[in-house]
Amino acid sequence: MKIDLPEKVKRIINDIENAGFEAYAVGGCVRDFLLQRKPEDWDITTNALPGEVKKIFRRTVDTGIAHGTVTVLLGKDRFEVTTYRIDGKYSDGRHPDKVAFTRSLEEDLKRRDFTINAMAYNPEKGLIDLFGGMEDLERKSIRAVGVPEERFGEDALRILRAFRFSAQLDFTVEEKTRIQAAALAPTLSKISAERIRDELTKLLRSDHPERFKALYDNGITAVIMPEFDESMEVIQNNPHHRFTVGMHTLESLKYINTENLEKYGDILPDLNKNREDYIRLLRYTMLFHDLGKGSCKTTDSDNIDHFYGHAEKSEEYAVNILKRLKSDNRTIDLVSRMVRYHDYRPETDIKLVRRSVSRMGTDIFPLLFPVRYADIMAQCDFKREEKLEKERTLLRLYRQILSEGDCLAIRDLNIDGGILIKEAGMKPGKEMGDMLNYLLERVLEEPEWNTREKLLEIIRERLTQLKNGTA
Repeated sequence: MKIDLPEKVKRIINDIENAGFEAYAVGGCVRDFLLQRKPEDWDITTNALPGEVKKIFRRTVDTGIAHGTVTVLLGKDRFEVTTYRIDGKYSDGRHPDKVAFTRSLEEDLKRRDFTINAMAYNPEKGLIDLFGGMEDLERKSIRAVGVPEERFGEDALRILRAFRFSAQLDFTVEEKTRIQAAALAPTLSKISAERIRDELTKLLRSDHPERFKALYDNGITAVIMPEFDESMEVIQNNPHHRFTVGMHTLESLKYINTENLEKYGDILPDLNKNREDYIRLLRYTMLFHDLGKGSCKTTDSDNIDHFYGHAEKSEEYAVNILKRLKSDNRTIDLVSRMVRYHDYRPETDIKLVRRSVSRMGTDIFPLLFPVRYADIMAQCDFKREEKLEKERTLLRLYRQILSEGDCLAIRDLNIDGGILIKEAGMKPGKEMGDMLNYLLERVLEEPEWNTREKLLEIIRERLTQLKNGTA
């Protein structure tokens, strides 16, 4: 088995060996290369102690020296070089209390999480696979190294990582590993919100976001997102639906994908550059979009279920969960607003569409097209074509608005506060804010009025009405 290592990785290994030590590429980079995936990073493990590594290379950074990690800098590239180690007791269920450095590669590999991540490679010695990682790659299996209970007991985050790798690689979690992951799921309560969020994001951004269901099946969401468990139990006796709320959610995640985003490539700013971020935001939106249905459910005299006000309630859930996961403010803002408006569909009138764009925000309005498409496709086929046809009409109208450069926000007005002060004698504050909002309302109705001359005319008329009490 030959792996074509990058030149800089070969150089690091060679320099360490020339100094009298061992060195191997290790972990996820080896796994990804064997799967013909492009490794994100190349990590190197060695029997050289951190101080010895620092003597070999001119430029290094002590990124995790207490745990044996030194970052070697070659040009603009950074490579983590970590000394073989044996981990001590994990009192907090996440980090070893102490580590002991060792000269044994086997001891270092046996502490790693899964067999597919416990392989090492050296250009001269070849592939070192002590725990059946290659066989598990061929079986498409996620299996813990050694005793699963011990690996998960050392670091509870590995429980979530197992199912994240399953989604990313389209693998199955080996049964003994899965059973212990489920049994120890409550220990995830020890893990920081940021770590949980990062694993959830990687799972949701994978090619199989619907594998989120495995988190439910194995008791993980009960610990990290109990709101989702509630949604799995909410039946939707309604002609538009065929699943429980939770199953509808899982189904909708599949329709947020690269192929479907391409349909909106002309309205999504810099799609190629922002594709991964769009997928992240949109899948979080779909995960949360119906969570509020359980608390809004009513049943009419014909035994039909309704969920009035569920979008606003789902927005509350989204904000609470994202804050609990320590998400950034931008994500909370965009996702929560998309959840709030996911079920709102303006009538197919260009003036109403302009008003909707202005009301919802020019940043999220185009993103709501893939959201609504995913929502529709995850429902039953009742009136599906009618719904999709309305979406096509709304998309055509939105494209027309963009092509004509219509004013959609105060910042698009051909007038600003300075002109209001100079030409209309207005002062900054509520009066000016109210006037700008009034101008926007008029221009949303009549886009051709967005000229400086016409806007000043409207301002003078408005000031006269206010003065005379006829506004």
